[in-house]
Amino acid sequence: MLSTLSILALALAIQAAPAPRFYTNASVAGPSVFSAPAIHNENYVRNGTLALLKAYAKYGLTPSQEFSPEFLAELSQRKQKRQDSSAPASPSNGIEYLVPTSVGGQTLNLDFDTGSADLWVFSTSLSAAYQRGHNVFSTAKSATYKPLTGYTWRISYADGSGASGTVGTDTVTVGTTSAKNQAVELASRVSSTLVTDASDGVLGLAFSSINTVSPAPQKTFFDNVKASLQSPLFAAYLPYNKNGAYDFGATVASRYSGTITYTAVNSANGFWQYPSTTVKVGSTTHSIGTGSVGISDTGTTLVLMVDSAVTAYYSQVAGASYDYQQGGYVFPCAATLPTLSVAIGPSAYATIPGSLIKFQSLDGTTCFGGLQSAGTGNQNIYGDVFFNAFYAVFDASGPRFGFAPLV
Repeated sequence: MLSTLSILALALAIQAAPAPRFYTNASVAGPSVFSAPAIHNENYVRNGTLALLKAYAKYGLTPSQEFSPEFLAELSQRKQKRQDSSAPASPSNGIEYLVPTSVGGQTLNLDFDTGSADLWVFSTSLSAAYQRGHNVFSTAKSATYKPLTGYTWRISYADGSGASGTVGTDTVTVGTTSAKNQAVELASRVSSTLVTDASDGVLGLAFSSINTVSPAPQKTFFDNVKASLQSPLFAAYLPYNKNGAYDFGATVASRYSGTITYTAVNSANGFWQYPSTTVKVGSTTHSIGTGSVGISDTGTTLVLMVDSAVTAYYSQVAGASYDYQQGGYVFPCAATLPTLSVAIGPSAYATIPGSLIKFQSLDGTTCFGGLQSAGTGNQNIYGDVFFNAFYAVFDASGPRFGFAPLV
């Protein structure tokens, strides 16, 4: 028989036990292999400076270059933008690929983002001005929505932008597969800088450990469905200026050439991250630091690398220079650009054609580069400029990241 002291000790131990890290597991209905279309936004207009600002904000990057007063003023203005009485501009060009996703039976066009772990949506809790131009989720129109009382979420970026709101569960359908009781974060506040993006929210595909829901982080859609898949993976197919797809459960051989090369992923920081310590400009190899890492991020537009990689590249481009008014490197549009081969893991290279580094024409003669500085630090962020060249596989077994050239 337990003594009174033993019973008391047991009761205290039970009280001290940590709460489950994740609130709930979703139940899944659907095939073990499926795809979802990634629709190329017909209104998307490339803006290299804006893409650079968004990447700096997302990762809290500290710029290492000099900026013009105009560029700094834009940074400052973005820091000050919050939801207020002013009406933001209508959505237009912020997101290149949109994935139609059903949330509680309502179709929203979401940004699938391997650099975040929140599934958040525009909701009727926002003011009318901030709903304008978006498909907005309404709890009143869903027969399956359930609130999670006491749960909240908040995404804050380094430039002061962000979003926050309440949390519930609902049925989320991607392609032909549904996750019932999937955590859905409803925006009741968004910065005006996010309102001007074309998406109706974000479906995060990073690791659930960086989900922002409090008091308990929630599992991503992928983490909830991966056990039901033929293989616990998804793949991004985002060809340049065309419709693409996200494939779940298996790769699609018709989308890539050759074989898929894999490298181990370190998920400790919540990202699809791996060593990336060298770069090739054309055929010349440059070391960029033994601690340098790469992050595969479908939610970032440009390729951002450490300064030594960026300067090594543009030193080989005739007429290239740093434009402190644009906040990045520019070059004559007529210039011939070398290939950029980035290290993916300890021994493999992914070669991006020079044509994809020619990101945006500024005035018909000068172009903004698709490769820019990641500022101080050791991170290299491989965004859509990378995915325009490669079929990318995010495999939870391992975990590991794989790539192969697009057909």
